[in-house]
Amino acid sequence: MFENLTQRLDTVFTNLRRRGKLSERDVDAAMREVRLALLEADVNYGVVKDFVKRVRQRSIGQEVSRALNPAQQVIKIVNEELIATLGEPAPLNLQGARPRVIMLVGLQGAGKTTHAGKLAKMLRSKGERILLVAADPYRPAAVRQLQTLGERLNVEVFAQEGVAPPDLAQRAVEQARKGGYSVVILDTAGRSQLDDALMTELQAIVEKVSPGEVLLVVDAMIGQEAVNIARGFRDAIPLTGLILTKMDGDSRGGAAISIRSVTGVPIKFLGTGEGLDAIEAYDPSRLSSRILGMGDVIGLIERAETSLDQDAAQKQAERLLKGEFTLEDFAEQLSQVRKMGPIGQLLDMLPGGMGKAAREIDPQEAEKQFKVTEAILNSMTPAERRNPKILNASRKRRIARGSGTQVQDINRLLKQYREARRMFKRIGKMGMRGLSGLFG
Repeated sequence: MFENLTQRLDTVFTNLRRRGKLSERDVDAAMREVRLALLEADVNYGVVKDFVKRVRQRSIGQEVSRALNPAQQVIKIVNEELIATLGEPAPLNLQGARPRVIMLVGLQGAGKTTHAGKLAKMLRSKGERILLVAADPYRPAAVRQLQTLGERLNVEVFAQEGVAPPDLAQRAVEQARKGGYSVVILDTAGRSQLDDALMTELQAIVEKVSPGEVLLVVDAMIGQEAVNIARGFRDAIPLTGLILTKMDGDSRGGAAISIRSVTGVPIKFLGTGEGLDAIEAYDPSRLSSRILGMGDVIGLIERAETSLDQDAAQKQAERLLKGEFTLEDFAEQLSQVRKMGPIGQLLDMLPGGMGKAAREIDPQEAEKQFKVTEAILNSMTPAERRNPKILNASRKRRIARGSGTQVQDINRLLKQYREARRMFKRIGKMGMRGLSGLFG
């Protein structure tokens, strides 16, 4: 989402680094470029104006003029002010008597039902007992969609036909209390646009069940209109937080930077894809690092911890350093990486020069190559994956037919495998101290 903004800011910072000392003129030139970059990213004009003013004031002050590396100090200031603009992290409020009620609101198509499922999965993994409530009787198949999600997650869904949403919500909370549920998630009705009937119904639900959280689910890809929608809901009901969806999209991303400053409502979660795991707690410092091209190593580690089999990874690492790594291990590694999310998202989370190099990779091409490699490995027998030396010409032709590839693709994969195996065998012999000598 922030690719163009990241590239523009990277150019600004590169130009700053070329200067030993920064004059007021240099800072002004850099701030003009930062202002243009943010406006092009669809950040609210007032937010941009205040942000640039704060950065400029600090950048021509003593903290930069006395710095050993003025350019790095300006980048540090931009990072700090961007974090301040993005707002403080606001964790989900699950305090108070059970069941705690989370109410999701928003316009049609924003992703309320999907994110009800995502929240249910995330909270259940933390030991909560969840009841999903289908409080949208208007959209065709809305109830069935939530029930399907409930079946996938093995989470109960409360639904009753012919009952007004405020009364249905009240009945659901009462059943949850009797049934020992700890969290109730209300999936309320949306509209194609803000209207009085929608707001009146939402106000009635709030009065009936007193939710601890009222989260607005808003599509980040609609730009500054997302800010207007947040304002409309905030003025009618007591919003406690925002869920920005489609943060994996290709829009300019300005809403994510503007929305907290303009509305005063904290962002609590980011939706980063279609899968039920594709939700992450909002952390402004990590989002700022991604925007400024510094990557998000913590986020990458968290994905690995939740997605990967740690015991299997440890055993594979040991085999790797002993030179015993096989194509079967490689296939297992690809499967594990697949669980962490789309390749493009993982590349965006790499830091520094790695992240910059990754941004030059076409995510679609990388995904295509990933699938080709998986197809080739899946077309091999277990014996062939364990011992690639037995792959003669006839076996390669069979694998090519089975995977829809060419024999050249198989030879290329085998060459990469052999080179990687040799390299890691050398590392294993030298120990970790040999890494610096190996990579320079």
